[in-house]
Amino acid sequence: MIRKTLFFLVAFNLIACAELQQVINQLPQDTTIGNTEIASGLRQALHLGIDKQVTKLAQTDGFFKNELVKVVLPEELQKVDKALRGIGLSSLADDGLKILNRAAENAVKEAVPVFIDAVKGITFNDAKTILLGNVDAATHYLTAKTQTALYTKFKPVIENSLNKVGANEIWNNLITHYNNIPFTNKVNADLTNYVTTQALKGVYTMIAVEEKEIRTKISSRTTRLLQTVFALQD
Repeated sequence: MIRKTLFFLVAFNLIACAELQQVINQLPQDTTIGNTEIASGLRQALHLGIDKQVTKLAQTDGFFKNELVKVVLPEELQKVDKALRGIGLSSLADDGLKILNRAAENAVKEAVPVFIDAVKGITFNDAKTILLGNVDAATHYLTAKTQTALYTKFKPVIENSLNKVGANEIWNNLITHYNNIPFTNKVNADLTNYVTTQALKGVYTMIAVEEKEIRTKISSRTTRLLQTVFALQD
């Protein structure tokens, strides 16, 4: 009886050890991953966000047909849109809205290389903290590091795009019609600044989409570096 009991105890321990070893084998084995490698993984994730998501924004209707980033009328002009549609000028309002999105698409098209260079040069002083942060922590970090510089790059492109497609003429026509409606408050919007801000917001939004995919879906970690680094936050 004692021998049988000992046998079962030994067998149980062997099974338990085997199961424990299996669990250990599934854990990240490299515990020596440093800040440099983690930073490289974060940069690669951001680069994938640009490559897979932001480049789509540069295509025709990239902004206009993407509800996450579509440039809508600024608040002070939403009453313009409503008023014009109310007096039968819906097509004019539609043209104005599409022009804003085309300008954003043109800006992103010309500025993607600038974004890629910015990501390559970014330094993560505390990469591990960012890695273990929220699902968009790296995107927030990128935003803080690049937004001012990229605004400066985007704005002249947006301004040129608005001029190139006759946006100023269209919007002047639209706003003139609105301002001629009796009993309305006159409107004067800085469209270049508004579209530039919205275009940048859209870019960061789509990078965050890809970052979240990589953080939450193992199948989205398409390189060994991403698999190694992001396993640490699982």
